[in-house]
Amino acid sequence: METKFQTLITGLQHIGIPTNDMEKTAAFYRLLGFEAVLQTVNRAADEKVTFLRMGDITLEVYENKNAAMVPGALDHIALNVTDIEKAFQMAKEEGFSMLDTQIQFLPFWEHGVKFFTVLGPNEEKVEFSQYL
Repeated sequence: METKFQTLITGLQHIGIPTNDMEKTAAFYRLLGFEAVLQTVNRAADEKVTFLRMGDITLEVYENKNAAMVPGALDHIALNVTDIEKAFQMAKEEGFSMLDTQIQFLPFWEHGVKFFTVLGPNEEKVEFSQYL
């Protein structure tokens, strides 16, 4: 059964991993075969950010110096969407537990990215994200 969200979601965009040590984390994933495709800084959060990719798997590693360091401590999964405004409206209409009250923007990638985050049924964070 197709849902209305399936018309907007094209796949998994990335998996968000917080770290206390960017160099150690990036080296581990490079050893597994991932390649750094973007290194930047989230100025609003004062965090170093590295996107690592292997095939169609992308990891967003960000050094927040506050990583939980326990099993299961991934921060979020991000779903790639084609229309962030429509996805935001649909999420509000469905009554999702919204962690963002408005669509966010970060100057990542060539033209930036817009996103918002909701809380899933197991307290997991699910980000809806659109490359611009």
